[in-house]
Amino acid sequence: MKTWKSTLAILAVSATIVSCNNTTKNADGEVQDSTALSDTVGAVTVNALAHAKEFPGATLKIASITSEKVGTDSAKITVKYDVQDFKLTEQTEHDHQMANSHEGQHIHYILDNKPYVALYKPEHSETVAVNSEHYLLSFLSRSFHESIKTPEASKLIKFKVNADGKIEELPTPTEASLFYSRPKGDYKGADTKTLLLDFFVVNTSLGADANKIIATINGQDFTLDQWTPYEILNLPLGETSVKLSLVDNDGNALTGDNVSVERKINLAAE
Repeated sequence: MKTWKSTLAILAVSATIVSCNNTTKNADGEVQDSTALSDTVGAVTVNALAHAKEFPGATLKIASITSEKVGTDSAKITVKYDVQDFKLTEQTEHDHQMANSHEGQHIHYILDNKPYVALYKPEHSETVAVNSEHYLLSFLSRSFHESIKTPEASKLIKFKVNADGKIEELPTPTEASLFYSRPKGDYKGADTKTLLLDFFVVNTSLGADANKIIATINGQDFTLDQWTPYEILNLPLGETSVKLSLVDNDGNALTGDNVSVERKINLAAE
């Protein structure tokens, strides 16, 4: 996994974010993708961002995962975490207007690529079916939901809940995987102006000559070849569809359990 720490590097590669539109030229005659200019005409825009405050040494480990059978066909699983060099519930320094959690920094708990649960304490329980297999991705998150993209601050596991409601650990996943994080849910007022697009990739890297993410937003495709946060501008009020897909260098969809995810979000004036 790769973390981009240099603001200059992020700015240098931001021009690689492309949509299905044709290229155009700016006032100096330089060729640009039309995405770079679409903000001026109100079209949906996706821009790469530099990572916010870094957290060197931040570590997330799963201290334990246990389960107990509840009823005849379900079990309650409980995950406990060990967090080091990162303070849950603390506000992350930032200078933008993206949606921010008033409860502070947290853990994103993503079970089977469903919408994440924000954990402000290092523990979570939920009920699942017996005789079921699950992927669990957990990572540390800044208060405005931008993930910390380091191996030490994240953990992906696969496990089974057997017929007796007990946990059986399965081999650590090795296939290229994509997990959806943001945007999520409902946005109101000022929070609708700039939305964070953030995702987590495991067992793969992204690049101009490597795998990429296709972000399909209300039917418009954007190709993302850097693992970095992005901002979405100019979304209309109402329902928006966001789909993220992991593809190879030639644009062919990868196969696997976690390679494509779609969400619906909603933007309202107030």
